[in-house]
Amino acid sequence: MLVISRKINEKIKIGDNIEIVIVSIDKNQVKIGIEAPKNLTILRSELLENIKEENIKAAKQNIDIKEISKVFNEN
Repeated sequence: MLVISRKINEKIKIGDNIEIVIVSIDKNQVKIGIEAPKNLTILRSELLENIKEENIKAAKQNIDIKEISKVFNEN
């Protein structure tokens, strides 16, 4: 892990097309801005963990495909 100090409005470059900017610092919180290509997904790690947990739960459920198809065919 690289650990560096930055002040407000100072930047960090990652590769050619990702830039991290320190927007503000307030007590126990640092706000950062991320400039990156639109096709790059950026997620907070805790959100990514929640998504993974929900996907695991969904994969474990016993789903009756015939019942689901009835819902889509009700017109």
